[in-house]
Amino acid sequence: MAWGTVLMGLYQAGETAFPIALGLIVEHTMRHRSLGALGLSIAALAVIITTVSLSWRFGMRILQKANTTEAHRWRVKVAACGLQPVARDMDLKSGEVLTIATEDADQTADIIEVVPLLISSLVAVLVAAVALGMADVRLGLLVIVGTVGILSALSVLSRRIGSSTREQQARVARAGAKVADLITGLRPLHGFGGNHAAFRSYRAVSTEAKHQAITVAKVNGVYAGSALALNAVLAAAVTLTAGSLAWSGRITIGQLVMAVGLAQFIMEPLKLFSEMPKYVMMARASAERMALVLAAPPVTVSGAEHPAAGGDLDIDCVRYGSLHKLTFRVSAGEFVAIAAYQPRAAADLASILAMTVPPDTYEGAVRVGGQELRDLSVEAVRAYMLVNPYDGEIFAGTLRTNIDPLGTSRKVPEAIEASMLTDVVALHREGLDYGVRDRGANLSGGQRQRLSLARALAADTDVLVLHDPTTAVDAVTEQLIARNVAKLRRGRTTVVITSSPALLDAADRVLVLDDGVITAEDTHRNLLATNEDYCVAVAR
Repeated sequence: MAWGTVLMGLYQAGETAFPIALGLIVEHTMRHRSLGALGLSIAALAVIITTVSLSWRFGMRILQKANTTEAHRWRVKVAACGLQPVARDMDLKSGEVLTIATEDADQTADIIEVVPLLISSLVAVLVAAVALGMADVRLGLLVIVGTVGILSALSVLSRRIGSSTREQQARVARAGAKVADLITGLRPLHGFGGNHAAFRSYRAVSTEAKHQAITVAKVNGVYAGSALALNAVLAAAVTLTAGSLAWSGRITIGQLVMAVGLAQFIMEPLKLFSEMPKYVMMARASAERMALVLAAPPVTVSGAEHPAAGGDLDIDCVRYGSLHKLTFRVSAGEFVAIAAYQPRAAADLASILAMTVPPDTYEGAVRVGGQELRDLSVEAVRAYMLVNPYDGEIFAGTLRTNIDPLGTSRKVPEAIEASMLTDVVALHREGLDYGVRDRGANLSGGQRQRLSLARALAADTDVLVLHDPTTAVDAVTEQLIARNVAKLRRGRTTVVITSSPALLDAADRVLVLDDGVITAEDTHRNLLATNEDYCVAVAR
């Protein structure tokens, strides 16, 4: 910004010097008619033009590089807030955060160019005022007073632009959030024919954003028209005043040429100067929206401890949502299945283990490796215990990058085989480098689920929690996956929340979760033989 300000100030000073030099050349030539004076004048003009050209080229290059660099920095900061292990307490949807990380970050970074251009325009106005004041004090005062008056009038309009822009950005963000929601639910919407209703709902939100954009455009139009009119009035006043002074003999012809030239030139820096408050208000509005993300406090403050090696999991009298004093223990190296009769209870348990629910929002204690979750850092827990949701996201990339995002896993081949993803890999000539579209749009539901399972297995964490990992695959494939997972995870702590008979049968023991508590515990086959409710719930 400093270098850009210096160069742009030099550019505006050079632009201002051009009509001043013309006036001096006319004045000098009329007194001393010689070829030498003419050559010297041409050389002086060449120096001014070269200075103007080079300072503009390099000044704008520096400022635009700084602008794009700053915009990139803000985008990364907003993205980092969204990707932190602990969610932030902000009332914004993912689509709104996306808009803030793009449009608002770019508009906030515009201040990098706005401030140097504002300062350079001020330099031009001051140089012009001083030069005109040296010819006649009234001309200099006219420029200064006129500039102050123009800026005072436009500052009122700029506040209206700021408030209108804030509202427009909020409505655009809501439209973006609606699009994100619709894309996420596109498949089920098509399934029950709700895509037309969804389109109408988006159209309503988008229409609101359009009307607000029209309002902002009208305000901007009034602002630009007012600025142009006021600047033209000031330039005309300077020109007429200079003509009047020359007519009365108070200024020379050379000074008249300078005054007329400056009156024409000053239109550009005045226009630039008068537009700056608008851009400042727009940048401020975007910065306030970014502050909603950057200044939002974390939902919970995690501890700093790390879980001890071992892999045991202990749930002690946990009460949350549909869970009522839930208590059970999974020893290190054990493969335990939890048959949850109510889907809500399964989801609540998975949320607690995944730490998407802050520890201070539920009663009781959850211990991993002998230590409570509230005392452990989120990063340490997630490196130690992986909770794979039933609707695990699939990302645009390849099969390989979805299974091993960091490229560090040594269990990729075993994970592919255990999840029965081998047929998907063999189906394509590219193998693991087969391209996957956003959200796995070119994969079937079963293929996406197996890909998500392969990613969880490849992570090879001490504790693995799977939530309904085989609901979208056929019975034969499910049977093979159950055996493969039990084999691959032998000696590692594994918890599967499921109603799949194959996975229940593969587990060392089954815990029955009914009405928020553990009501029965045994092997799958013993429960089938002795527990009628269990038999009805899981038998297919």
